[in-house]
Amino acid sequence: MKYMLLIYGDPAAYTDPAAGEKLMGEYGAFTQAIIESGEFVAGDPLQGSETATVVRSRDGQISTTDGPFVETKEYLGGYYVVDVKDLDRAIEVASQIPDSRTGGIEVRPLMDIPG
Repeated sequence: MKYMLLIYGDPAAYTDPAAGEKLMGEYGAFTQAIIESGEFVAGDPLQGSETATVVRSRDGQISTTDGPFVETKEYLGGYYVVDVKDLDRAIEVASQIPDSRTGGIEVRPLMDIPG
């Protein structure tokens, strides 16, 4: 079963160059481990929310705004998609993501769309 692991973290964790480099090394090791286990489907870090654009389509009119503007300590910073046997394994994998120690990982099953 495929799950998306949405990574919510504190951007302050990356402001100290040495701590940021250590954290990126941990992400590299984690990613390599799930690639080797055959559970990795996809994953990428996201640029900051200040680079985002929100698109809305209403009555044939398209509008865009900057944002969303993050008003919390944690923000969506990246994701993994994993293919694992069940929710318990997805939770186990999510708990190994480095940002799970200081932020939170949302585990959400992907919907199967027939045909």
